[in-house]
Amino acid sequence: MLAGAVVGLIAAFVLSVDAVELAARPDATLTCDVNAVLSCGTVARAWQASVFGFPNAFLGLVAEPVVITVALAGLAGVTFPRWFMTAAQTIYLLGFLFAYWLFWESLTRIGALCPWCLTVTVSTTLVFASMLHWNILQENLYWPPRLQAHALTVVRSGAFAILVLAWLVALATVVVLKYGSALVA
Repeated sequence: MLAGAVVGLIAAFVLSVDAVELAARPDATLTCDVNAVLSCGTVARAWQASVFGFPNAFLGLVAEPVVITVALAGLAGVTFPRWFMTAAQTIYLLGFLFAYWLFWESLTRIGALCPWCLTVTVSTTLVFASMLHWNILQENLYWPPRLQAHALTVVRSGAFAILVLAWLVALATVVVLKYGSALVA
């Protein structure tokens, strides 16, 4: 959770700097404008890049330090109340869904991918999964007993980690199938 949040914060910072750069110079070429497919500038100029009226990256500048704090406190042995961890999981679920909606929009409507945005998608996935893993182990989620027991079995067997890895491989596969050699052209 900590590593994913730190990577997400770095990506949010870079994307925020790029957003400020584009606000000052709308015709600017960004350092991650690699080609027609890998183009932060193309993605950043799309309406989806500022859904709430400001650059989406600013959300990461606010959210990731909170996740980092929770992760560090957890590593220090702090036990958060069940309601707090359920709320954190629910809020991060919204961030996870938002990240994947943005990924889908980039893939299907914008027609370009931003390497830093992809980094946010992957780090959001890792934070969400690690938080879910912890919450299942600690029985923090208000799930029915049978669902909790099944989830606990999946986590303890190691299958949860395999599912997360398979999810990330599927994500990469979708990108390669969509763009293929255009990714490096």
